[in-house]
Amino acid sequence: MKRLFPILSVLTAGLLAYALYQALVVAPTERTMGDVQRIFYYHVPSAWTAFLLFTANLVASVVYLIRRNPKADALAVVCAEVGVVFCTVVLVTGPIWARPVWGIWWTWDVRLTTTLVLWLIYVSYLVLRRFSDSAQTPMLAAVLAIFGALDVPLVYFSIWFFRTQHPQPVIGGGGSLDPRMWHVLLINWLAFSCFAFLVCWSRYRLEKLQREVDAAHALRSLTESSGRTR
Repeated sequence: MKRLFPILSVLTAGLLAYALYQALVVAPTERTMGDVQRIFYYHVPSAWTAFLLFTANLVASVVYLIRRNPKADALAVVCAEVGVVFCTVVLVTGPIWARPVWGIWWTWDVRLTTTLVLWLIYVSYLVLRRFSDSAQTPMLAAVLAIFGALDVPLVYFSIWFFRTQHPQPVIGGGGSLDPRMWHVLLINWLAFSCFAFLVCWSRYRLEKLQREVDAAHALRSLTESSGRTR
């Protein structure tokens, strides 16, 4: 597996470069918004990748609550961390795109607001994991992750159920997308997903190593304490 990681890294780097070329050069220019619309090829794949990672966090959290599996807990932490990064990209690229198109950086649109709430929930999750040393922390974090995951479908379907600043969905009724744009969008999503997978893989290995070190330190401290007691 260690030999596979460098190979996948090179392939992913090539895919990211190809996706960048497709987004900036190959994709047709949108008639109304112009070149600023090309942010779309980073904004949307980042959102979809964040949703995938938060869903993986949900599944891992449920598995942990049922089986108390430490590997599932470690995977939940990793997916939340990387998911927050991609969600941050969504919140940054959104206003950059909105400013020339809507004339404002931010509005309390339903989708924007629910996305911000989603980001805050998972940031709270990471803060809890970082600063709480209680034995109950993994269980509390898993419950918080399940609560946060409930916001994912609300973010996604908000433009179906509410009147928002966002355009109509391109998946399903109400919207359309040039087939060439679809092609570029899916290439970028594939590239982002591969990159997220590699980051999660690397981060998971580090998380397992950190937990092994912490367990060794705890065992050493317990042994030293027992020795002093005798």
